[in-house]
Order: sequence, then structure tokens, then C-alpha cells
Amino acid sequence: MSHQPAIVEGRSPYWGVPVARAVPAFVVGLYLAFNLNHSSQVGLFVFGAFAVTSALLVSLLSLRVMAPGVIRRLFVTQAIVGLAMGAAALVFNSGGVPFFLYIVTLYASLTGFLELYSGLRSRTAQSESERLSARDWIAVGSFTAILALVFLLLPLDIVTAVGLFGGYAVILGIFLVIGGLSLRWGHEPSNLTRLNQETTP
Repeated sequence: MSHQPAIVEGRSPYWGVPVARAVPAFVVGLYLAFNLNHSSQVGLFVFGAFAVTSALLVSLLSLRVMAPGVIRRLFVTQAIVGLAMGAAALVFNSGGVPFFLYIVTLYASLTGFLELYSGLRSRTAQSESERLSARDWIAVGSFTAILALVFLLLPLDIVTAVGLFGGYAVILGIFLVIGGLSLRWGHEPSNLTRLNQETTP
């Protein structure tokens, strides 16, 4: 009976998706951090650009790297929601403060729930890639859902609301980069894999 060292393997092909999603999040966060104009028009434009770009990345990259199934359909649905909400924000850019609060709340609640549900469902998925991504999907979905609750429950003025969205974007970008790199650099083999390695003659 030989004892072979456990090898870090099983890297998820999905790793590039969260890293790509982090790019528009960081751009939005940095833009709002250095822009003193936090009007509703600026907020709607920035949110719309973020939502549309993120939706395109999620749909195109998920279709490319994820196996057909429920999880891929959930992410495509999430992308459709983001595309619709983002387009509405860009088209109705003069909608004012109530519209900005409404559209961000609706977007965050729907996409947050879909990503959270995808993560919870994937914890026991047959696909190892989906199981590895589940924790990050749960974290991102929960964080996005919290944004929806903040916008829904707190009496926010437009400057605070736009600033909060910028802060959300930065933290989201950090979440996504950490999640993507953890998938890229692999993980420790499961207990079953280690057992097979240790008992292989």
C-alpha cells in the first residue's frame, strides 16, 4: 500500500466568471468614490451600466463554462433580470430618486435571491464545479439581498443611496475576486479522493 501526497486538483472552469464580474463592480465603485455628483441621474446611469455589463458577462460566460442544467438556467434568468433592470435605468434616466431606489431594490432582491438559491442548491450538486462555487454564490447572493433590504427599509436620501451602491460595488468586487481566485488555484481533494489515493497499491 503506497501513500501518495494529496494533490491540489479539480480547479473549477468557472473561475473566470466571478473575476470578470468583479471588473464592472470595481469600475463603478471607484467612479462613485471619486465623483462628487451623487444625483439620481448619475446613480441611474452608473447602476444601469453596471447591471447591463454584469448581465452580459454572466450570461455569455456561464453559457460557455457551465454544464446544461438548472443552475445554468438560473444564472441565465439572473442575467435577463439584470439586463432588463439595467436597460430600464438607462432609458428612464430622469426617473428621479424614487425610481432609483425602486430599481436598485428590485434588482438586488431578484438577483440576490437567484444567486443565493443557486448556491444553496449547488451544495449537493453532482457537478464538482458547482459544489466548489456554491459557497461564493451564497455569499454574493446574501450580500446583494442585504443591499435590497437596506434600500427597502431605511429612509435614504439620494447622496447616501448612491454612495451605498458604490460601497456595495467595491465589496462585491472583492468577494468576486477572492471567489474566482480560490476556484482558479484549486482546492484540497475531497475525503473520498484522499482515501483513494492512500489506498491505491
